[in-house]
Amino acid sequence: MKILVPVKQVAVLDEDFELRDDGLDADPDFIDHESNEWDDYSYEAALQIMEAHGGVEVVPMTVGPEDAEESLRRCLAKGGERAIRVWDDALTGAGPATVAKLIAAVARREGADMVFAGTLSADHSYAMTGICVAAELGWPHVAVVTALEYQPGAATATVHRELEAGLVEKMTVECPAVLTIQLGINQPRYASLRGVKQAKEKPVDELSPADLGVSGEELAASASFRLRRMFKPARGQAELIEGTAAEQAARLASIIKELRGAA
Repeated sequence: MKILVPVKQVAVLDEDFELRDDGLDADPDFIDHESNEWDDYSYEAALQIMEAHGGVEVVPMTVGPEDAEESLRRCLAKGGERAIRVWDDALTGAGPATVAKLIAAVARREGADMVFAGTLSADHSYAMTGICVAAELGWPHVAVVTALEYQPGAATATVHRELEAGLVEKMTVECPAVLTIQLGINQPRYASLRGVKQAKEKPVDELSPADLGVSGEELAASASFRLRRMFKPARGQAELIEGTAAEQAARLASIIKELRGAA
């Protein structure tokens, strides 16, 4: 039984950053990278199943350039024996639908029985990659999972999912399935020093879209959007209105008149 866990190395902007000259992204000099927090929880959920039951393999994977391998090594330091990285320079800036097509291709190649993904990523927050993977595979899915009961090889899994207004929905999903995991479902472990050392020696398979049988035409067709420009929004202004109630009311009326005049 195999659980595939897509992970991502997310971009973290410096507080005072600048944009590239083409206006399509932040200047790389102002960007750091770290593992996506949601993926820590999805990977921990998979590891707990692996440790509780025999015959379960957990495989982390990512779609990213060479430096994204650091996130895979962090996963392997916690558990698991191998990882997969998919990349081609043509994938730079790829949207979630394109990434999902590649994740689904890896799931098919690996014969995965379940896919556990983070609910969203900390940098773009699309919250759609896992759902797109389910669509590509034709599998059922459940989003924002906060509790999970699953026996490897079982025909169904029981999950709790987070809804609006603090509600929680309990449901049964047929397997194989794609689950997107929410923060707080567990307590992600820290990697031991020994685990970090061992992770350096574990294999990371490097694949291209062509290795997965995915053509450039298919990837182009799966593009879900085109980035037109990126910019810093204008900062608003605020005023603390002081004085007596009458003075505050007069000042508020004056502001409203000014705004109406400006419109």
